[in-house]
Amino acid sequence: MRVGLLGLGRIGAFHAATLAAHPLVDELIVADPVRTSPYGRPGDPFEADAVVIATPTGTHAELIVAACERGIPAFCEKPVAGTVTETVKVLEARGDNRVQIGFQRRFDPGYVAAAAALRAGELGELHRVHMVTADPAPPPAEYLPMSGGIFRDCHIHDFDILRWATGREVVSVYARGANRGAAFFAEAGDVDNSAALLTLDDGTLATLQGSRYNGGGYDVRMELAGTRRTQAVGLGPRAPLHSAEQPASGAEPWPDFVTRFEAAYRAEIDAFLTGDRSPCSIEDALEALYVAEAADLSLREGRPVEVAEVRR
Repeated sequence: MRVGLLGLGRIGAFHAATLAAHPLVDELIVADPVRTSPYGRPGDPFEADAVVIATPTGTHAELIVAACERGIPAFCEKPVAGTVTETVKVLEARGDNRVQIGFQRRFDPGYVAAAAALRAGELGELHRVHMVTADPAPPPAEYLPMSGGIFRDCHIHDFDILRWATGREVVSVYARGANRGAAFFAEAGDVDNSAALLTLDDGTLATLQGSRYNGGGYDVRMELAGTRRTQAVGLGPRAPLHSAEQPASGAEPWPDFVTRFEAAYRAEIDAFLTGDRSPCSIEDALEALYVAEAADLSLREGRPVEVAEVRR
């Protein structure tokens, strides 16, 4: 098949290599206003049989709609759009077209194994969940005003994987934040350290912590605590954690999200090319965005927020 790729930034360049090496891809057509790629040829990506969208957030909605209008299956990095209103409009415009959104943690072996163990009853009844997403260094200052804030930009991955792994919906959020680093976070109305308490629809409690300044390295973890046992994701030798009781593993910590989730990124593209239904739909992305909206509102107003308050 012919595949069109829009955007050759960091993750777009990774997708280009993945697509060029995939046995189902006969031709790769790439498009980026400033970058080039050794993979594929320049051209109109909408002339292809499927498109992969890895452009800046502000372009996602119009490009997904353009693919749907042409009846072309589309894979798009998160988010669908910058706001709930725009996301709903894209959902309405999708029709019967297949659209997959890039929440790669669903394809990570650790998260897959933990979710499978929970669903198989190996953990017993789920009582608690804990999640961490911490970047080793902050994004550029100019990125922050368009990022949507830490809960929409960063923790939306946690909100999606929480729903996917547990099979439950978040009903309320109480979020807090702090500014412990550069002044440009506060100037953009954002925080660089975050925490939240989430309540699921069956009463299960989930806690979340995040940071833009995790000096040890890229840290992404999840714990599913059940009545029989606790299953942890992200505690391998490259986790940026030091035990007070055991010697360090000696392995280099994960430096960034692309390195940590390399296999998951490849697996989600394979699922897009080989599947006949979306394993992560626009509806899924919208539900995660609702939780992010509730978290952001909670942060700004200093109170618990019911997710129902932000639904459209």
